[in-house]
Amino acid sequence: MCPARAAKDFGIAMSADESEFASPTSGQPATAGQRLAAAREAAGLTLAELSARTKISERHLGALETGDFAALPGRTYVFGFTRTFAKSVGLDPAAMVDAMGRDYSRAAPEPEAPASPAFAPGDPARVPSSRFAWMAGFVLLVVAIGGFIWWQNNSSATDSLPSLIPDEVPSAVPSQTASAAPSEAPSEEASAAPTGPVVLTAQMDKLWIKVSDAGGKQLVQKVLAMGETYTVPEDAQGPTVWTGRPDKLAITVGGQDVPPISKVPEIVRNVPISAKALLERGKPAPAATPPAEPIPGAANAPVAVPSPVAAPRPLRHFPRPRPAPTADAPAAPATPSTVTP
Repeated sequence: MCPARAAKDFGIAMSADESEFASPTSGQPATAGQRLAAAREAAGLTLAELSARTKISERHLGALETGDFAALPGRTYVFGFTRTFAKSVGLDPAAMVDAMGRDYSRAAPEPEAPASPAFAPGDPARVPSSRFAWMAGFVLLVVAIGGFIWWQNNSSATDSLPSLIPDEVPSAVPSQTASAAPSEAPSEEASAAPTGPVVLTAQMDKLWIKVSDAGGKQLVQKVLAMGETYTVPEDAQGPTVWTGRPDKLAITVGGQDVPPISKVPEIVRNVPISAKALLERGKPAPAATPPAEPIPGAANAPVAVPSPVAAPRPLRHFPRPRPAPTADAPAAPATPSTVTP
């Protein structure tokens, strides 16, 4: 029985697209990928021609038609590619995105059922005996005590090692190696940097963007729908973007995600979106060299001042004692001696 006639007999309404691509054997609508493939063949387009028109690789277009979602980058790209595919072959983009979403949900892997427990608590035959539980507890206690003793002995031996090993003087060789390492890192990062076109993908509906080149020439100004993409021309010189929701604008370079322009809703203007500029935004900023710290207490250290040399004191002359007079000679009168100051 024809699907459209069966739906009419049972009072079920079908859309034009569903009735056109309904499966004649099962009476159910074909998958979204089969509907896209049928529309492409009806339009007389090959995958190569459609890829050149939509800027989507043939591999991704074939994965959409066959429903191989594992070969596609992710859910957002699946909806964006579906919208562009449907628009190019004359189908309703919104209806095809809804149909592809249902197929994507059905193709998602089902969660595995939790494993059954080793024994049922309510079954007395499978509950371990009390003797077994006591033995297991005793074994665990012995293992815990042995582990604690082993850890304590090792920790005490480790603590005594630093006192026996003298402090090593740092050599200048590691500094040369460390200084040479950063010079090699940029070359390795540069060789591993992705190359390819810059693709903007809307993560919300009605996302307005404006892309211009370095000379101010407008490349595009449009409102993107949810999942719709725009590929920046590779020959554009210094492309920039202007939008009001940078937090909902996903950007990829050569198929790899790069950090968003902003994580908050704000108006950004003339933000460079070339592949080089986007990759530079994702690199971490170089760490600033901390200033040399002064030696504590050096500024307040006392300065040694030489003590003054004492001047020599003048010599003083004291009178010598004279001998006592004898009986034979009269004593001479004493004369005062001069004291030199």
